[in-house]
Amino acid sequence: MIDRLPVTRVHRRVIWTVSIVFFFEFADLNTFSYTAPALRKYDGFTLDNVAMATSAGFLGMFFGAVVAGRVSDRLGRRRTLTWATILFSLFSLLTAAGSGVWVMAVLRFCTGVGLSAMTVAAISFLSETMPAKTRGRAQSLTLAVGLAGIPAVAFLARAVIPSGTDGWRIVFLVGGLALLAVPMVARLPESPRWLVHVGRYSDARDVVEQLGGDCSNVTFVTDGDDHRDTHLAALAVLLGRALRARTLVLLAIWVLAMLGFYAFSSWVPALLAEHGLSLAKSLTFSALTTIGAVPGALLAFAVSDRFSRKWLMAATSSVIAACGVAFGYSSSAAGIIGFGLLVSMLSQTFVALLYTYTPEIFPLSVRAFGGGLSYGAGRLANVVGPVLIPTIFTGLGYTAVFVTVAACWIAAGVIVAVFGPEATGAPLEAVDSGHDPSAAVPAEPSSYAIGTARRGWLPGLAGNRFGHRR
Repeated sequence: MIDRLPVTRVHRRVIWTVSIVFFFEFADLNTFSYTAPALRKYDGFTLDNVAMATSAGFLGMFFGAVVAGRVSDRLGRRRTLTWATILFSLFSLLTAAGSGVWVMAVLRFCTGVGLSAMTVAAISFLSETMPAKTRGRAQSLTLAVGLAGIPAVAFLARAVIPSGTDGWRIVFLVGGLALLAVPMVARLPESPRWLVHVGRYSDARDVVEQLGGDCSNVTFVTDGDDHRDTHLAALAVLLGRALRARTLVLLAIWVLAMLGFYAFSSWVPALLAEHGLSLAKSLTFSALTTIGAVPGALLAFAVSDRFSRKWLMAATSSVIAACGVAFGYSSSAAGIIGFGLLVSMLSQTFVALLYTYTPEIFPLSVRAFGGGLSYGAGRLANVVGPVLIPTIFTGLGYTAVFVTVAACWIAAGVIVAVFGPEATGAPLEAVDSGHDPSAAVPAEPSSYAIGTARRGWLPGLAGNRFGHRR
């Protein structure tokens, strides 16, 4: 039923509320990379100290993603999203007052828990709330708005960090501002598909009616899965015969993509400074490359629901790899900024596509857990990544870092092209009922009712573009 609805005022409220939280999430996620040069200059951090604190943040993101995925499947998307936002905001504020390597590492770990928990809950929530034909555009739009937080924090860092020894502390205050969005998140409707799954049919009917639907002729029937299963039971489902292949594919894609993404974005300011650029110039060049982030997500907005997301990811990763190598060999300001901007832009195109793709291939009973495990694996890889980058830089040189980045992106593209299932435009209920979404992607939205319900019929409503009816 949801797949046949037009996008309504409530859908738009969901999109913009999640977008605001994403803005502060992305701003906070990138704060440490922009403060790292200042911590080295003013607080005596070494490259290894920066690597340790960065790895601690990614380790926290792994735990947050895995735990939040399971919590979200059991307690709901909205509740998890609300508490995750509170968590990362509070610890970001505490980081602004922190000092010392170990204190910063602990604070970044705790912040990371909240950051990834928020993302996992948000992408599942959007996937289950939006009609099938607009899932990609909804995810891309929220990401585009959220990504504006990256250049915002980059230019803030450029303005305040060179001003004095404590200028870097101001940068960490940005993530704390997400507390202002918590009341908006708390007032969002819960995912109607999740409500059906846990047997809250009356609440599900209320939400569907808020979204513009009519449940008078629909009977909700659960699939018999017990949403109270233990973590080990849920993991057994993901690694069982039916889901093992797609789980392993998603794990590999997330690991490789996040290694490539954060090896570039997290280390560019510090590596440019080590390569001989001044602190001010390295921050300026890095800030300019981040301008490509929002256009990258908007590019995904234009193509995500029109073409196969699987093949779009494969093509995008190849171009990112080429631009990353070109960045490493560039010595001019124009080359560094130009190729850096392209890597930044297309990386976010890939991420927007992956945000939509991930929840599409897991059934509802383990959707957030599967997404959280995949997303968390990517963050866990980044625990190792920040340690490897200084080693590669010291042993093989500046250019070798970007060749490594390119290799990660190429491998991710090959895996999704060869092994990734096709799910673009398919109803989520096809996965919930045990069907392969790549077996038959319907030309029109499915008439399945929400959640894992029996088929229902809703005459006269079929979503086309945002805010329009056919």
